[in-house]
Amino acid sequence: MHILVTGAAGMIGSKLTEGLGRDGELKGQRIDKLTLVDVVAPQRPAKVAEKIEAVAADLAASGAAAKAIADRPDVIFHLAGVVSGEAELDFNKGYRVNLDGTRALLEAIRATGDGYRPRLVYTSSIAVFGAPFPDLIPDDFHLTPLTSYGTQKAIGEALLADYTRRGFCDGVGIRLPSVVVRPGKPNKAASGFFSGIIREPLAGLEAVLPVSETVVHTHASPRAAVGFLIHAAGLARDALGPRINLSMPGVSCTVGDQIASLRRIAGDRVAARIRRAEDPLVARIVEGWPQRIEARRARELGFKAENSFDEIVRIHIDEDRSGTFIK
Repeated sequence: MHILVTGAAGMIGSKLTEGLGRDGELKGQRIDKLTLVDVVAPQRPAKVAEKIEAVAADLAASGAAAKAIADRPDVIFHLAGVVSGEAELDFNKGYRVNLDGTRALLEAIRATGDGYRPRLVYTSSIAVFGAPFPDLIPDDFHLTPLTSYGTQKAIGEALLADYTRRGFCDGVGIRLPSVVVRPGKPNKAASGFFSGIIREPLAGLEAVLPVSETVVHTHASPRAAVGFLIHAAGLARDALGPRINLSMPGVSCTVGDQIASLRRIAGDRVAARIRRAEDPLVARIVEGWPQRIEARRARELGFKAENSFDEIVRIHIDEDRSGTFIK
């Protein structure tokens, strides 16, 4: 089996490729080749398939997508994208990467014209939904995004569904909740503070909280996000049916609940490293996001996430901090 991962240099892409390299198989089939693509050359995981290729490429550039699929990968994980805050601040870049790059990949697949039909797992976002919201967002809630990022992802979902309907690819779209706790340095995602208020205090650093502690959101760990991707790759087409874009499960809680989890696990001194300083732009973006996701279809199809935010914090400490933190 040949697997292509776009956006492979990102956090989720890196964790996905590490997992694929470690397992050496997907859907019960041996991975013979792993192709990693990003705008900067992705790092190769320590344990990999027999053949691995790491490529620096911009999928929106002319010919780049066609080159990426030239060897006909069986499964494509399309993770490449500009994050929410950056897409809102840089309109042109957001549409170029999140929309033009996705369309270029779909068109490259269609242009083969030889019956090539890969399983294409597309990472979307709950940002495709827009207020006003019910208490619980059902699977059939309408898509009315209130950000450029959410709009770009919603268009990508529609394209994926149409190209799948026409038989050009075999698509599955997964709407990720906020993935926390993200290791490494902060990024430009508007949701970045959800990770920052846990990650930085555990590292002995101050974290800035730009929104109210009453803000409610749905979260899943990086481990769960990788699990969603792998499960989507093996999902039977008959089980999925024509509604191929799914909201993923997660833990719905307030920011205050997050801080309470941090305090329970790491103590008062660690939790005291969070400084409140409202950011109007971030607050406005987050206000337009859904809070509690039902994800009934995804759960019925076997997608699994954590049961509590305490579990998410412990996963970060165990997997990204080697079981320790600064008290």
